[in-house]
Amino acid sequence: MEGENGAVLRIRSRAIPKMPTFNGLDCSMNEGASPGSHHQDTGDNLATSNGRIEVEQVISKKLQLRKKAEALKSDLIRQLDSQVLDLMDSLIEESVSLEPAPVPAVFSPLLSDKEKNKLRNFRPPHGQGKQFVSRRSLLDELFEVNHIRTIYHMFIALLILFILSTLVVDFIDESRLVLDFDLLVYAFGKFPLVVCTWICMFLSAFVTPYTLFYLWSQSQSASYSHPRLYSMLFGSAFLLYQALGLGFLPTYVVVTNNLPPASCFIIILEQVRLMMKAHSFVRENVPRVLTWAKTKTSPGPVVPQVPQYLYFLFAPTLIYRDKYPRNPVIRWGYVATKLLQDWWNSTSYANYYRTWNVVVHDWLYYYVYRDFLLISNKRFRATAMLFVFTMSAVVHEYILAICFGFFYPVLFCLFMCFGMMFNFILHDQRKGPIWNIIMWTSLFLGQGVIICLYSQEWYAQAYCPMKEPSFLELLTPRSWSCQREPNMRL
Repeated sequence: MEGENGAVLRIRSRAIPKMPTFNGLDCSMNEGASPGSHHQDTGDNLATSNGRIEVEQVISKKLQLRKKAEALKSDLIRQLDSQVLDLMDSLIEESVSLEPAPVPAVFSPLLSDKEKNKLRNFRPPHGQGKQFVSRRSLLDELFEVNHIRTIYHMFIALLILFILSTLVVDFIDESRLVLDFDLLVYAFGKFPLVVCTWICMFLSAFVTPYTLFYLWSQSQSASYSHPRLYSMLFGSAFLLYQALGLGFLPTYVVVTNNLPPASCFIIILEQVRLMMKAHSFVRENVPRVLTWAKTKTSPGPVVPQVPQYLYFLFAPTLIYRDKYPRNPVIRWGYVATKLLQDWWNSTSYANYYRTWNVVVHDWLYYYVYRDFLLISNKRFRATAMLFVFTMSAVVHEYILAICFGFFYPVLFCLFMCFGMMFNFILHDQRKGPIWNIIMWTSLFLGQGVIICLYSQEWYAQAYCPMKEPSFLELLTPRSWSCQREPNMRL
C-alpha cells in the first residue's frame, strides 16, 4: 500500500504541478503525528517535491528555447533584409552603369545634389495640406530619353506638313493664300467690353476678400466683444460677394450683351477662377487666425501682406500659400513649350483626373473632398467622391451653357455616368498598356460625341429659332425638333 500510495502521489504530482513545499515547514506542521506516520509523509513529500522540480525545469527549458528561437528569428530576418537591400542596391547601380548617359535637359537646368537630397528627404508637415517644392516636371525627365524626344519631334514635323499642305491646297484651288480671320473676329467680338468687365472683376476680387478678411481678423482680438457675431457678419458678407459680385454680375453682363463664344469663355472662366482663389485665400487663413485667438502667442493675428495676396491672384495655382518656390528668372520659352504637355501617359481615369489638370484637382481635393470628410468625421467617402464629381460636372455644364447660349447637358451626362463608371473600372491597379489604349479610346469617343452634339445644337439654335419661348422649350434641345429646309445650308 505504501508503494502504491507513493506511485499515486508521483503520478499526480507530475500531472498537476503545484508550488514546491519545504520539508522543515512540513515537519513543524506535523509535530503532533506519530513517528511512523511522520516518516511516511516525509518520503511522500520528497517524491512530490522532486516531481515538481522536474516539471519546472522542463518549463524553464522550454521558455529558454523559445526565447532563443525568437532571438534567432529576429537576427535572421535582419540579416535577410540587409542582404536583400544590398542586392537591390547593387542591381540598381549595375543598371545605371549599363544605361547610356542621359541627354542634358534642353528646357530646364538639372537639379544640384543638394536640391535632390532636400527633395528626397522632404515630408510635408502633418495637417498642413499641399506643400510646394521646387522640382523638375515629369516631362522634363521623359524628354531626356532620346526615343521620347524623337516621337515628340515626329509630331511637330507632322503638324508642319499639315499646315503646309493646307496652304498649298488653298493656293491651288483659290490661286491665293486663304488667310481669312472672320471666325476669330466673330468669336472674340466686343473685346473692349470683355476687358472692362475683367478689370472690374479682378479689382473687386483683389479688394473685397482681403478687406473683409482683414477686418474680421482684427475683430477676433480681445478688445472686441462678441467675436462670433463678427464672424457671422463678415462670413455672410463674403458669401454675398461671392454670389453677387463674382457670381451674378459677370453672368448678367455676358447674357444681356449677347457676347460671342470666345469672349464669353474669357469672362466666365475668369469668374470661376477668381471665385476659387478667393475661397482658397479665406479657407487657408481663417484657421490661422482662430488658432491665434486661442493661444495669443503674438500681439496680433498673422495676416498675409497685400503683395502676397496679389501674387496669388496671378500665380498658376488655386491653393494659397504665403510663399512659393520660384526660379530667379522666368523662362517664357519653357512656359510656352510646356503649356499643352503634364498627363498623356495615364493608364487609368483616376490618374487622368488627378493629372490632366492638377491645379483644379488640388482645389477639389482639399476644399471639397477633404472638407466633406472633415465635416462628416471621415465617413461617407463614396458620398464625398460623388459630391466632387457632381460639383465639377455642374460647373463645367454651367460654363458651356452660358458661353454657348443653350442648355444641352451632354457633358454633364457623360461626366456623371461614363466618367464616374470608368473612374471605378479603370482604377490605379490597371497597369498594362491595354488600359491606356482603352482610356484613350473612350476619351476620343467622348470628345467626338461632345463636338458633334454641341455643334448640331449650335446650328439648330441658329436656324430654328423658338416661336413661342417657354421654360420647357429652353430646357429642350432644339436639334431634337429642328427640321432642315431644302434650301438651307448648314
